[in-house]
Amino acid sequence: MNEAVNRCFLRKIRILLRLILVLLGVWPGGTDRALARDDTARFAEKVNLALRRTAHQLLTANGDSTTRILPVQQPDEGTFVLRLNDLFDYDQLPQLLQESLELHGIHRAYDVAVLDCSRGTLQLGYSWADLHSKDGVPCHGRQKEPGCYQLRVSFYSSAQTATTRTFWWLMPLGTLLTALGYLAWRRTRREPSPPLDNPNPAQPSTSQVPFGGSLWDTATYRLVSGESTYHLTYREAKLLTLLVSHPNQVLERDFILKTVWEDEGVIVGRSLDVFVSRLRKMLRNDPKLSLVAVHGLGYRLEVLS
Repeated sequence: MNEAVNRCFLRKIRILLRLILVLLGVWPGGTDRALARDDTARFAEKVNLALRRTAHQLLTANGDSTTRILPVQQPDEGTFVLRLNDLFDYDQLPQLLQESLELHGIHRAYDVAVLDCSRGTLQLGYSWADLHSKDGVPCHGRQKEPGCYQLRVSFYSSAQTATTRTFWWLMPLGTLLTALGYLAWRRTRREPSPPLDNPNPAQPSTSQVPFGGSLWDTATYRLVSGESTYHLTYREAKLLTLLVSHPNQVLERDFILKTVWEDEGVIVGRSLDVFVSRLRKMLRNDPKLSLVAVHGLGYRLEVLS
């Protein structure tokens, strides 16, 4: 009986591994073949809809619900350009664009460039890979001049995207295979342990930290402040965690820099001011919180009870 149960368990593992390989595009019939059959016209239509949704969200965030969204231009097969006549919040662009693309089933890698309309010069930009980097998207928090901008999205080819995604997942895949192999070995070595008569109740998550009227999740880098939810970058999360763990205390600049940046091998004084400005903007809707600068010393997160 035990031998039959073990064979069934191992067969389920083999099926699971095959599904994983298909999703990663390294098994025949996987992502590469599916992308190769993707209809070019349908892909362009989905990108058009995703960009228009993104533009709508950016305009709405600026309080604009009436301005007409111009047609999306397509200079070549993989490049799409949308003209925005008013200044928009660049910090919101990466998340809104990614959400719109995923909503329309678009999973190719891409580059984003924000160009000046009159001169065509590059003002801001980032790559799809930056969304998965602990440093976050470049140019985040920088000031932008009012005016007309062109949003240009250039997609990688299907083969490039499949290769990028495959290598991106090689390390997690190796870890998963090792874990599954160990579970299979354990299953064949002994009988399952009988259930406990009085199991301990599940413990609440300790990663969620309430402060003021906001909630900070240190495990997922998720901040809920007022009616807004933010997903912080690696360094934004380190800085906020440090401030939240020292409420109503003055933290000297040198101490903050060493704690947040020195272990990364980079110490830039101006970076601290930029990151504090980002956090202050995220917390501004919480009346119980105030991130203040203490002249000549550093910063203090004031939390009202």
